[in-house]
Amino acid sequence: MTKIDKTKIIAVTGSTGFLGRNLVSCLEKNGYKNLVLLSSDDYDLLEQMQVRQLFAEHNPDIVIHLAALVGGIKANMDRPADFFYQNLIMQTMVMHEANKAGVKKYLTCIGGCSYPSNAPSPIKEDEMWNGYPQPESAGYSISKKMNIVQAQVYREQYGFNAVVTVPGNIYGPHDNFSLTDSHVIPALIRKIHEAKLQGTTEIHAWGTGSPVRDFVYVKDVANALVKTLEKYDGKQFFNISSGHQVTIKKLYECVANLMDFSGRIVWDTDKPDGQMLKGFDVTLMNELIGFKCRTSLIDGLKETIDWFIENYNKQGCVRL
Repeated sequence: MTKIDKTKIIAVTGSTGFLGRNLVSCLEKNGYKNLVLLSSDDYDLLEQMQVRQLFAEHNPDIVIHLAALVGGIKANMDRPADFFYQNLIMQTMVMHEANKAGVKKYLTCIGGCSYPSNAPSPIKEDEMWNGYPQPESAGYSISKKMNIVQAQVYREQYGFNAVVTVPGNIYGPHDNFSLTDSHVIPALIRKIHEAKLQGTTEIHAWGTGSPVRDFVYVKDVANALVKTLEKYDGKQFFNISSGHQVTIKKLYECVANLMDFSGRIVWDTDKPDGQMLKGFDVTLMNELIGFKCRTSLIDGLKETIDWFIENYNKQGCVRL
């Protein structure tokens, strides 16, 4: 295992995004002092010359690649080609140029949606190649799982230390709260908040409410990534999640209760549910980095709701 010198240069792509903001805060709290924080304002990671320029100008020792085009089911259904192409090109070029530039360690994430749609829940890592992902987000999901292949072959041919993690359904402060391209928790929080502001007595929800999900608080994921940076240099990808499952219906009821919303929830059953059962086995996470995601769903939701309400009217704080 490579001993991490906390003065080494760590480049974080996607540093102004949801996971990126939380990870940067976690790195700083853990004493990392030489962070290169990168966003789409700095370099266009779809252009190879700009990716090369990134490495020439900053010469990082470590890269944490989090830049990605992400969104909920509707966004993926509306723009499947964009989600496939942009993610595949960005991750392929950043990892390739990192290896060429002599980067000592490379860490990235893919989504739990990359697993097959029929994988038994809780999903173990050895299910990754046993089927096709959920069709509604397959472009994104398949492009992201190519990180696993690229990391493996670059390790085999070049000895490149690339590590891939698979977070579950992440939620928390700095999430995307758009109603058109966000995930279920931020969209729900916003719907209820605005319903209360407008005096609306009902909100609409996609699907039947019966799917089961494994939600993980973003600060737990950030801490797990720091542990991975410090403790793990192996080729095995692994899940990062809470290991606890809840139905979407129960989630809606929980958030409504926390936000004191007594209105009606209307389930639009003509909309897709997505994968029905998707929990994550966290045995490898516990074994490989000695970490557990300890934030309860209730505590994480409370913090997320409080952050959203506090920042709702602040310019640039909440992506609406």
